[in-house]
Amino acid sequence: MAVEEVFAGKLVDRKSKFFAHLYKIENLDSDIEEIQKIHNKKYKKAAHHCYAALVNNQEDSRNDGEVGSPGRVLLELLQEYKLDGYMIMISRIFGGIKLGQGGVARAFRNTGRGVIESYINSQ
Repeated sequence: MAVEEVFAGKLVDRKSKFFAHLYKIENLDSDIEEIQKIHNKKYKKAAHHCYAALVNNQEDSRNDGEVGSPGRVLLELLQEYKLDGYMIMISRIFGGIKLGQGGVARAFRNTGRGVIESYINSQ
């Protein structure tokens, strides 16, 4: 099985745009690399591509220089919803207004939770 996108969504918070994508994955390293390439092409204006992945109880996350530890926040969501075999990546396009650490963490959490719950409710 190749990487499969299962749901996507968007949140705008004080002009910053957060594009979230939830994927089914099988391999942490190769699948993460493939998804990063997709997001780097699709969201060229994004300053940050943050993610979390959970496969067979192995985990990986990345903040990509963003404040507020969004990788950890996204990993906590995957664990909370018991989404083993999934990866969530959120690309942020900065809107010119600083959100601060708490605001960034909250925006990533809200975006991630929205995509995960929409996916679960669509099943």
